[in-house]
Amino acid sequence: MEKKIIEFNNEQRKGSKMDFQAGDVVKIHLKIKEGSKERVQVFEGIIIAIKARQSSSPKITVRKVSHGVGVEMILPLLSKNVDKIELVKKAKVRRAKLYYVRDLTTKQSRMKYKNMAEFLKKEEEKPEEKKKEEKAEEVKPAKKEEIKAEEKK
Repeated sequence: MEKKIIEFNNEQRKGSKMDFQAGDVVKIHLKIKEGSKERVQVFEGIIIAIKARQSSSPKITVRKVSHGVGVEMILPLLSKNVDKIELVKKAKVRRAKLYYVRDLTTKQSRMKYKNMAEFLKKEEEKPEEKKKEEKAEEVKPAKKEEIKAEEKK
């Protein structure tokens, strides 16, 4: 019975990759239908909990403070209404559930963040550095052959 459940969950999650943790700041693009019109609304906040990570329908709890009022949303990640989820910042936290943030003010809940834009720039630069290293390695064997040819003369 457990194998069937595991297989079902894997089929449901196929193609979806979840690299989120508690403490991450995300932008969630939600599809909203109003009559015959459909639009996309963005909800940006901090992830305070992830539930049912291994199941077929993982859920995240996202919290933001809007005009001094805390607003939380519990969203199933594989819902058809979730258009996309962008990772804005990653925070260094030491807990899996950040429910204590509810009692803190916005200023008190400051965390150590890594800005993802800077991180992505560094990731893009790394392949260029690898290419430079590969070119340098290609040059070195050629020089070795030249040196050996000179020694033989």
